[in-house]
Amino acid sequence: CQPVPKPESRVEVCELNPCPPRWKVTPAGPCSSSCGLGLAVQLVTCVQTLHGQEVLQEEHLCPVAEKPLTSVPCVIRTCSYEWSFSEWSECSTSCGNGIQTRQDFCLSSLTHKPVNPLFCRHFPKAIVARGCSAGPCPEQGGTQSPGAQLHSVTPATHLPTAAAAPEHRHTDLGVPLSAGPREQTKPSGGEEDTAKRSFLCVCGNLFLNATGIINMTGVESRDCTVTIGRPLREEISVTILESSLNCTAGEILLFSGRMMWRTGCRKLPLSLINSRTNTLIVKQRVVLPGNGVILQYNSRTATKKYYQDCDQQLFGPQGEIVNPVQVPAEGQGVVCRTFITVAPRQRISIRALNADLGTEGNHTHFNYILVRDVSTMRTVVFHGKQQFLWQSTGSQAEIEFHE
Repeated sequence: CQPVPKPESRVEVCELNPCPPRWKVTPAGPCSSSCGLGLAVQLVTCVQTLHGQEVLQEEHLCPVAEKPLTSVPCVIRTCSYEWSFSEWSECSTSCGNGIQTRQDFCLSSLTHKPVNPLFCRHFPKAIVARGCSAGPCPEQGGTQSPGAQLHSVTPATHLPTAAAAPEHRHTDLGVPLSAGPREQTKPSGGEEDTAKRSFLCVCGNLFLNATGIINMTGVESRDCTVTIGRPLREEISVTILESSLNCTAGEILLFSGRMMWRTGCRKLPLSLINSRTNTLIVKQRVVLPGNGVILQYNSRTATKKYYQDCDQQLFGPQGEIVNPVQVPAEGQGVVCRTFITVAPRQRISIRALNADLGTEGNHTHFNYILVRDVSTMRTVVFHGKQQFLWQSTGSQAEIEFHE
């Protein structure tokens, strides 16, 4: 274009419609967590371009539905956690057999500081209580303390129980197995006051009869819990005969089992609840004195098999558990379980007297015992040839023997 004269450069102003306000996002700041999931804060503002310059505007001028998040997830690295423990306490006794305990806490391997125990819930935890011996007591002459002994299982009729004697079993369970529901027994003469006290103490009892009526009206406590137990091959059905619960005041009835959970208050009379397993816990919460429900329960053969042939169900205040109860056929992969159910007012302690979990022959897979607290669903794993003491927070426990 050299032979052609070059025109002068010109700038002309054009009138176009201004761009609408828009959201502007600044780069996110540092992550709030050094490991695991955290949050990073980013600045979000509403701006509009006027005459080639960004001008800050009020937020309501930008589309609210399109506003970016001010906090975004971020992960720098994966966190790792592990159980850690305090030192063992001194033996609880100065002579004879006692107990040592220690505290457990979940530790972050990155910061080496305790964190919420939920982070360690998937990791097996070692024992927090163990037996100890401080030498024989002079008056015992070197014999084993009574607390370290467990009585053998004594079955009652066709129900496997862990009672040492029938008389003790009836007292601890709160209901005689051979007698019918106490509501149907009419006292006479001086027995009336005793029967009334027994009637009001229905709360916290374990009922093992095949059928019965449980009257939970007029109880003195705000919360009243009873448990119904039957052999593994049976299931329980409950009918509410009467109900005086005040639903407006927050009074409620709760049914819980291994395979069901149900609450209710309104339209309870004549309603039917099926446990689908051999145990059922009934909890009543009342606000007004005198209110409550009257239940009738029955047991029948379970329609579906919810247990395995090598499983066991134990009721009663004490007993002995020996594994394996029945060795499953090789290759089936069956895990034998023992279910323990006691009265709602009682708790369970399991002491391992002898744990011989060594492998035999060509079997090289690892062996361990798993104990589950049913009320919290918290599971503890015990490895190796170690003695241990485990205690429940509720009235039901499960033990699995993995081979």
